[in-house]
Amino acid sequence: MTGGGRGWCLGIDVGSVSTNLAVLDEAGEVACDLYLRTGGQPIHAVQEGLAELERRLPPGARVAAAGTTGSGRQLAGIFAGADVIKNEITAHAVAALRAVPAARTVVEIGGQDSKVIVLRNGVVVDFAMNTVCAAGTGSFLDRQAARLEVPIERFGELALASAHPVRIAGRCAVFAESDMVHKQQVGHAVEDIVRGLCQALVRNYLNNVARGKDIEPPVVFQGGVASNVGMVRAFAEALGFEPVVPAHHRVMGAIGAAMLAGEHGQRRGWPPSAFRGFGVARASHSTRSFACDGCANRCEVVEVFIADELAARWGGRCDRWERAGGVTASG
Repeated sequence: MTGGGRGWCLGIDVGSVSTNLAVLDEAGEVACDLYLRTGGQPIHAVQEGLAELERRLPPGARVAAAGTTGSGRQLAGIFAGADVIKNEITAHAVAALRAVPAARTVVEIGGQDSKVIVLRNGVVVDFAMNTVCAAGTGSFLDRQAARLEVPIERFGELALASAHPVRIAGRCAVFAESDMVHKQQVGHAVEDIVRGLCQALVRNYLNNVARGKDIEPPVVFQGGVASNVGMVRAFAEALGFEPVVPAHHRVMGAIGAAMLAGEHGQRRGWPPSAFRGFGVARASHSTRSFACDGCANRCEVVEVFIADELAARWGGRCDRWERAGGVTASG
């Protein structure tokens, strides 16, 4: 654990596609941020991120509070030593309000899922998530860019070059991909197909994820897909106004986790942090599981070891095996 007192705050957002880290300095400004590919190895990605942060941060920089979020938040929280573990809705909402205090809607599209968060007077009043259909997510756009042999970095730029966008069926990833193939076969230009795809994916988002929600400006567009200027333009056309894309839009979940960790520390007078230190980037780790025979449920209990020492257990319906390292979990 690091010593008590005000210091820098670390946030880690572990998703299925990307693992993002952000550090806020004592003034609450983003001192450093990283966007990494998870690659199916969340702990390896967290270690890679912590090692890079250690290289980038000033010598002697001290982490006073750490927080995790994302689908891998529990595992990352145990491994790195988080003071708070928060759900994605909360983390993205507080980060959006930091960037745009008057925000009323958050559109977040990541690698594998998308969400909408409705804010009123700085409070989350409604939200929805889509984790079923991949259409419109970063991984789907990556795949289509590769299939069209267009670098993903140029995907949005190419969309803006279109003068005659074609209509693509965007109800789901399978329909969108097959319709794109058809449009290619009849000779439509690649830029018109790309622009049509962006428009289709925005329709999909508004008709499915955001269905029944009051999408009011200011709308904050965050997540990796917000880097795609074609998608930004398509949202502006569909909504009738420009969404706001924050400077750190790719790592807003990590920024929110760092903010929440800082609030937690401040409320408690900055006690020593549970953060294990940047040295954990070089620590060995392993995960094992076993079936508990304590009752008929036969729960699968997961154990996490760091440097051959048991760091955490979870997975049971009762608390017989629970051991979570003392972190504050919420959602």
